[in-house]
Amino acid sequence: MSSRNSVIHAGWLLADPTRAPQTQQSILIEDGRIKAISAGFVDPPEGYKLIDLREQFVLPGLIDCHVHLTGQLDRGYRMRMVEDSDPKVGFNAAHNASVTLAAGFTTVRDVGALGNPDVIFALRSAIAERKIAGPRVLCVGDILSPTGGHGQTYGYRHDVCACVQSTSGICDGVDECRRAVRRQVSQGADAIKFVATGGVLSDIKAGLDQQFTGEEIRTIIETAHNLGRRVAAHAHGAAGINAALEAGVDSIEHGSFLDDRSIELFLAKGAFHVPTIIAGVTASEMAEREGELSQAQADKARTVGVKIKQALARSHKAGVTIAFGTDMGVGPHGQNAREFGFLVEAGMSPREAIEAATVNAAKLLDISNEAGTIATGKSADVIAVASNPLDNVSVLERVGFVMSRGEVFHRPN
Repeated sequence: MSSRNSVIHAGWLLADPTRAPQTQQSILIEDGRIKAISAGFVDPPEGYKLIDLREQFVLPGLIDCHVHLTGQLDRGYRMRMVEDSDPKVGFNAAHNASVTLAAGFTTVRDVGALGNPDVIFALRSAIAERKIAGPRVLCVGDILSPTGGHGQTYGYRHDVCACVQSTSGICDGVDECRRAVRRQVSQGADAIKFVATGGVLSDIKAGLDQQFTGEEIRTIIETAHNLGRRVAAHAHGAAGINAALEAGVDSIEHGSFLDDRSIELFLAKGAFHVPTIIAGVTASEMAEREGELSQAQADKARTVGVKIKQALARSHKAGVTIAFGTDMGVGPHGQNAREFGFLVEAGMSPREAIEAATVNAAKLLDISNEAGTIATGKSADVIAVASNPLDNVSVLERVGFVMSRGEVFHRPN
């Protein structure tokens, strides 16, 4: 009998965050998938484990659409870039994946890291093969960036920069952009990410607005879509946001300086906004502590930290679809759920914030048939907390039970 066969007795069950929770429900799990959901506490079949969550509030595993598992921004980050070998980066990433899963996030999209993209591809495979603990991982490979753009390594000697960064995502002109997309797909990327604008943490005074040309952006998105891949655009400034939206991008990551035209385009194109407020807040806090950011980084962080929450308030009020993302790797891995509080502060209800991290996130990642709700046929990705997060979303920062693909990784004391 499979170790992934069990019955969960749920005191309260929010199987679909768009609907009301139900009380006293049983979830039958066979071979890591949801077999049935029944009213009342049903006895498990012979050989099945009983998981007693009758005093817990049960809901789908959470999804973070924007993480960087291979990195962690702190005072030692710059030295680790030149000191750590690829195997060391891989072990660090495995640790980050483990604490992310323990926090209740059973799926993440890794949207790029400096260095060798083979590390994240290997981590994705090891988790899928159940050799190490971690959330389901989707990844983009290398970030696509023009020469001198965001997502590259700056501030060292040129030969040192060349040693520590992968160049397979650097592209200029439509032909190189098309080739770079195809290269990521050939290497195993689940999605494509490009930098529509400059970024806060690039150690270069290149601003926060458009970097690729409109024609390059259209080529990236068209090529990716032709190859069946969703496209995420890192974008702060309005010109870059709007160029990406006009070209049909699937999601805008950050969106700090979106404007009226941005809102119109979001709604017309059906694009998702992934706000990552916690990253803006974290970077702005680091800017005030001596020695944690360079001057170029700190100047940008102070501006974005305020704007990023205002941008979400504006897009949410207008009816833009929000998908949950944190940019963890900027903030500490495992603290992803702190983003829920910032979403609520920006005007979302707790239910809407949870929908962003389940139903909406699954739609953005094209995994609605696998995750996002607890439903028959889907992966048994289940978490539980001590009280109703619809009343107080901060309870999601203290997840007491985590099941991923039918295997229990964390349970109440």
